[in-house]
Amino acid sequence: MKLTTILAFCGFALYVTTANAQVNTETIEDQFIDVIEKSNRYEDYKVVKIYKLNSLKKNVRDTIAAFEKNLETAQGAILQQKEEITTLTQNLSNLQDELTVSMGKEDGISLFGSLIKKSTYKATMWAIIGLLVLLVLFLFYRFKNSNTITRNANHKLTDTEAEFEDYRQKNLEQQQILRRKLQDEINKNKKI
Repeated sequence: MKLTTILAFCGFALYVTTANAQVNTETIEDQFIDVIEKSNRYEDYKVVKIYKLNSLKKNVRDTIAAFEKNLETAQGAILQQKEEITTLTQNLSNLQDELTVSMGKEDGISLFGSLIKKSTYKATMWAIIGLLVLLVLFLFYRFKNSNTITRNANHKLTDTEAEFEDYRQKNLEQQQILRRKLQDEINKNKKI
C-alpha cells in the first residue's frame, strides 16, 4: 500500500517537475523535432539558431535534474521503507516471542515459583485427591472396625461383669451359709 502510494507520488512529482522544467508544454522530443525541422539547411548541414539550442539544452538539463531529484526522493523513500520493514519485522518477532511466553503461561500454572503445565498440575492434583480419598476410606474402615471391636469388647465386658457379679453374689451367699453353719456348729459345740 505504501509502496504504491510512493510510486504514485514519484510519478506525479516527475510529471509536475517535467512540466515545470519546460517553459512551454512541449515535450523534449517535440522540442528536438521543432529545433531540427525549423532549422535552415546549408548544403548537408543544418543551421540551428543558438537560442533554440540553448533553450533545448536548458530544458534537457532541467528534466535530467528533475529526474535525478525524483530518483533521490524515491531512493530515500525506499530506504525509509526498508527501515520501517526492519522495525516492523523486529516488532513482529518480539510480539511472537511474547505470544509464545503468554501461551506458555496460559497453558501452565505457577506453583511455588515454577511454571507447571495445566495437564501435569491437574493429574497431580487428582492423584493427591485420589490418595486422600483412599486414605479417608481406609481410616473410615479402620475406625468402623475398631468401633465394632470396641463395642464387642464392651459387650463382653458387660457380660463378664454381670457374670462376675452373679458369681460374687453366689459366693457371698455361700459364705454366709457357711458362716451360719459354722456358727451353728460352734453354738452346738458350746452346748454340748
